[in-house]
Amino acid sequence: MSKKNLAIATILIAIILDQIIKIYIKTHFYLGEEVIVFDWFRIHFVENNGMAMGFEFGGRTGKLFLTLFRIVAVSAIIFWLVGNIKRKVHNAVIIGISLIFSGAVGNIIDSVFYGVIFDQSNHKVATLFSEKPYGDLFYGKVVDMLYFPFWDGILPEWIPFIGGNDFTFFQYIFNPADAFISIGVALLFIFSKQAFPKEEKVVNL
Repeated sequence: MSKKNLAIATILIAIILDQIIKIYIKTHFYLGEEVIVFDWFRIHFVENNGMAMGFEFGGRTGKLFLTLFRIVAVSAIIFWLVGNIKRKVHNAVIIGISLIFSGAVGNIIDSVFYGVIFDQSNHKVATLFSEKPYGDLFYGKVVDMLYFPFWDGILPEWIPFIGGNDFTFFQYIFNPADAFISIGVALLFIFSKQAFPKEEKVVNL
């Protein structure tokens, strides 16, 4: 498989998988519903306005800015990907960049379109292509559902600032798109020499 086809296949598979899972969750779970798969892995449906770990800023203006920023960033990533394909870098680098691109696009789809194709998920299962959508174009909420509470308990008293408090590791809920971005970054870190080659300096004597 050529590096171009590898990138295209990775992007298509990742985006389609991300959206299938999110749409399934939206149309089968109500907001806050949880299914315990294992003690350390649960499907827990939440929504957020698009920032990592559910953080928010600036209300509707901040939400719009974040979405537009992501669109610009995705444009830059695709140029980066094309450049690396032309350089014929290691396949792991191509896959890594493709996964980062796919994850960003996956969450952009939620932010741009979900507000106008779904109705509310509060206390009920959402309807796809609803006649009464919950939001506006560019103001959709990102769907998260993957929850891995590996450990939950009281921290020892000797730990500064947080000792004696209840603590969950890992407490954040994320989605496939977030996972793809993390995997992509990890691949670029592992293959950093191929992803970020140092230019050899020519010394003229």
